[in-house]
Amino acid sequence: MRTPSRAVGIVAAVVTVALWTGFIVIGRASAAHTLLPYDLALVRIGGAGLVLLPWSLWLTRPGRPLRAQASLGGLSPVPLRQTVATGLFGGLLYAVLCYAGFFFAPAAHASVLMPGSLPLWSALLALPLLGERLTPARVLGLACIAGGDLLVGGASLLAALDGGEVWKGDLIFVLAGFCWAMYGVLVRRFRLDPVHSTMAITALACVAYLPLYALLSSQGLIPTRLAQAPLAEILLQALFQGVGVVVIAGITFVIMVQVFGPVRSMMLTALVPGLSALGAVALLGEPLGWNLAAGLALVTLGILFGVRTGSPRAGAAAVPSGAAEQALPGAVRRRPS
Repeated sequence: MRTPSRAVGIVAAVVTVALWTGFIVIGRASAAHTLLPYDLALVRIGGAGLVLLPWSLWLTRPGRPLRAQASLGGLSPVPLRQTVATGLFGGLLYAVLCYAGFFFAPAAHASVLMPGSLPLWSALLALPLLGERLTPARVLGLACIAGGDLLVGGASLLAALDGGEVWKGDLIFVLAGFCWAMYGVLVRRFRLDPVHSTMAITALACVAYLPLYALLSSQGLIPTRLAQAPLAEILLQALFQGVGVVVIAGITFVIMVQVFGPVRSMMLTALVPGLSALGAVALLGEPLGWNLAAGLALVTLGILFGVRTGSPRAGAAAVPSGAAEQALPGAVRRRPS
């Protein structure tokens, strides 16, 4: 697979940062409207599926080259094991976790903890799965990010002693960051095409989540307000969360990973914490306390420092053929290019 040019990677980074910023602000604003977390995940996955699944079926139709490696009945143009691995983390778990977090913690916390924890998780996961090295400069940048996360999350953990529940949202945001970081590392590991990988995670999410949602909601086992939600709200969420965040930002994110590598790609999201926190303050009226401001500063400093000093492909070339595949059980081995 041919790596896009650096200019294309920069454009992809700008688009990704813009859509991720809007996702955090709109996701928090959604908590004050009709749809509940499971409903939002449904609309996100369904909106993306309406665009990507017919496209995938067309690409994998009989007689096409992708037909041989397609899975899930042609809904995914990627082999089954890769579809399940990437779709579980980047499609299913991430969608459910990030929306659930918004119902416990403010968007300003999400703006720090989700993009802020991504470089930490990516660096740790890239060690065994990609053979990347942690340079002293990158360790320093990651330490700044960890300090910023603690400044934000630590306050809510202390509030939990008085019965507060913000810490639950903070924890969920960090877990969501882990899931997306794992997806980014797997995309690089499997050398997936941006469009194909986005189709794969959407296919897995649709096949796994939609029937489960229908079953559990019909039995009253999960809360839902989908039937009470205005059509305009559903369509807006499907358009932005599904088409914008999943389809467009999903493709541009993978382009970033191809150009800059998973760790530096996560660090290139340095603008997301500041922009989304400021957006939440300006548009949603959320407070900007000293700990949040300090956390934003540390996270942004750490990400920027890691981008400027980190090597985009450090250690990757030193991985013996097949070594990283063995580190991930069930991974599909690559064909020689």
